[in-house]
Amino acid sequence: MEFENINNGFNSVFKPSQLSIGLVIPIENYSQSPIPSMQHHLERIALIEKLGFKALWLRDVPFHVPSFGDAGQMYDPFTYLGFLAAQTSKIALGIASIALPLHHPVHVAKSAATIDQLSNGRLILGIASGDRYDEYPAMNIPYEKRGELFREAFEYIRKVQEGFPVLEDNHYGQLKGHIDVLPKAMNHKIPMLITGYSQQSLEWNAEHGDGWMYYPRNLYQQQYKIREWRDLIPQGKNKPFMQPLYIDLHKDDDFKPQAIHLGFKIGAKHLVNYFQHLQDIGVNHVAINLRFNTNTIEDTLEQLAEKVLPHFHIELKEKTTA
Repeated sequence: MEFENINNGFNSVFKPSQLSIGLVIPIENYSQSPIPSMQHHLERIALIEKLGFKALWLRDVPFHVPSFGDAGQMYDPFTYLGFLAAQTSKIALGIASIALPLHHPVHVAKSAATIDQLSNGRLILGIASGDRYDEYPAMNIPYEKRGELFREAFEYIRKVQEGFPVLEDNHYGQLKGHIDVLPKAMNHKIPMLITGYSQQSLEWNAEHGDGWMYYPRNLYQQQYKIREWRDLIPQGKNKPFMQPLYIDLHKDDDFKPQAIHLGFKIGAKHLVNYFQHLQDIGVNHVAINLRFNTNTIEDTLEQLAEKVLPHFHIELKEKTTA
């Protein structure tokens, strides 16, 4: 069964029974520090698009929390994606993920729709409840209410896609149909993929999200989770599943996998085999993180493009949006 036609980015990245490959920014090794240099990022992003990777992924990290150990790309995700929209032409632009309770949803909706318009429909919006406790008191937001706030922000973002929306009994405000939020997404909505459980039931996630992002697990556990989630998707619909993966790509193609944080040090042949297993169990997209990669980034990207991508090539066919 086909996935829903949402926008050009979503349609190009996610195909039933197929795996596509993207990359998490920063595109660099910063294993010795939580803060990346962000050097050569534009050159590397241009190379990534030229080589045929399907998506770029940014994270929402409002505060640098040292105990968390990773400041992400540092730049505001919406500002940065707006900049990257002008530097690229076809690669999908993803956020994995916006912590909805830490933002007013009208700002999320307006920023997301702006990038969707400016990029010709290439935005994919990952959403989450947020898991860094220290950020909540810093914004005077109750951590224990993040599940409720997530649901209400989700409802708000969906509702303002309508013209002159009406929304009552929402923590973030009431909409009475006399004001509107512009711009609108290029198509009927912004694709929103839920990360983890986001303090919701799996049933709620399967019904409301446009897809699911979950964390790396062993193949058996991941297959079970995907089946459990897909069994809960409303009848007559199909939705994509994606996950991240940290890799340290070895120069020796035959190098057998060794475990690293949330991934592997691995040779290209074994990586192809692993990705084929992921495809077989229902994973539709993998976002590669090169934070712990020890080879030069450019050589690694070229190696991936030459030896891995051809096994998981999906043609970019833009569907008409309306």
